[in-house]
Amino acid sequence: MKIKNIMSENVVSIDKNLNICDCLRMMYKDNLSRIPVTSTNENKKVLVGIISEKDIANKLGSAKYGNMAPSHFHVSTVMVKDLITVDEDDDVTEVAKILIDKNIGAIPVLSDGEMVGIVTKSDFIYLCKAKAYEKISVKDIMTTDIISISADDRLVHARKVIMDSGVGRLLLTEDNELAGIITSKDIAKAFVSFRKHTPDKYQSSQIKELIAGDYMSANVETISQYATVPQLADAMLETGYNGYPVVDDEDQIIGIVTQSDLLKLIYEMETQ
Repeated sequence: MKIKNIMSENVVSIDKNLNICDCLRMMYKDNLSRIPVTSTNENKKVLVGIISEKDIANKLGSAKYGNMAPSHFHVSTVMVKDLITVDEDDDVTEVAKILIDKNIGAIPVLSDGEMVGIVTKSDFIYLCKAKAYEKISVKDIMTTDIISISADDRLVHARKVIMDSGVGRLLLTEDNELAGIITSKDIAKAFVSFRKHTPDKYQSSQIKELIAGDYMSANVETISQYATVPQLADAMLETGYNGYPVVDDEDQIIGIVTQSDLLKLIYEMETQ
């Protein structure tokens, strides 16, 4: 199967000269985690980068840009410039391998050098609804090495853990119990709000006082270890969540399953 058969053709892009507040508004409005960045040259949009909510969270939380207002952050300052692209006729397994190996969430799709679509990990999820996946359970593909922090930890610590581990979400605990979950998008929103409402001279010191638990989602949806892969795919497609904590018979967290785990499974199944 070619990647053009599963890619999203209606691509939302953003001009490199807009600021990240504009970018986040677009992300929230269209429920996007990342957006291709363009530059207008002779009335023609040219693809120059890609920006994700994780990129925004990382930049806003860095000491280097500690006193800069969000409105002064142009998309060009935050975006990833070293673009990885694929051709619309590339095979889905080849593209899946790139996403896995590079640990990225999306790739612009080109045809004759022009962007004609974008493919994300979520675009692959429909493939998991096939009959061949029904005998595979969540327990078979979940990650048991759970990355978590305390709900009392600082938000800058949550940002650093996400950066160092390459994940998009963290479980937060209180008294060894699951208290909530925080994502890159939650962190980006928190930093933007903080910088908007805190005087510049206090930002570098007070940003270290933000507590992760104040910005987490407390109502965490979980999934049973016995759920099948198609059931997991249905849940992700219905809710838009790209990760679920996995629970055992006593509702204890025993792992986490994400779109990345599904993508690895798809690659294994399709290349057998």
